[in-house]
Amino acid sequence: MKKAFLFLSFLGFLNLGLQAQDNPVAKADSIIFNNKVHDYGTIEQGGDGTCEFEFTNAGKEPIVLTSVRSSCGCTIPEWSREPVLPGQTSVIKVKYDTRRLGVINKVIIVNSNAINSTVILRITGNVVEKP
Repeated sequence: MKKAFLFLSFLGFLNLGLQAQDNPVAKADSIIFNNKVHDYGTIEQGGDGTCEFEFTNAGKEPIVLTSVRSSCGCTIPEWSREPVLPGQTSVIKVKYDTRRLGVINKVIIVNSNAINSTVILRITGNVVEKP
């Protein structure tokens, strides 16, 4: 009798554990970037500081970029707020303020509903004075 009670109690605790688990929100499949680093190389002060990061929805569900943030105000990302359908590509445009002299090493953080929900992009280079 005691063994039966312990066994039933054990099953009850297991059942409670299963009921306490949250069902995760369905996530879209992978977002794949062609390149995660853009190197401007050496660029003159005031030069064109724009670049694009192209990505593809490699899954079966639409992907939505929920936020795209840069590590500082000198780097401004632009992206479409529309869902990217499976198999489609889209771009994140980044504008770096090349009026600032020196080494460029900035990060752009991309958040989405994809399985790999946070992706880190990077821009590098060096801004020099015009001759």
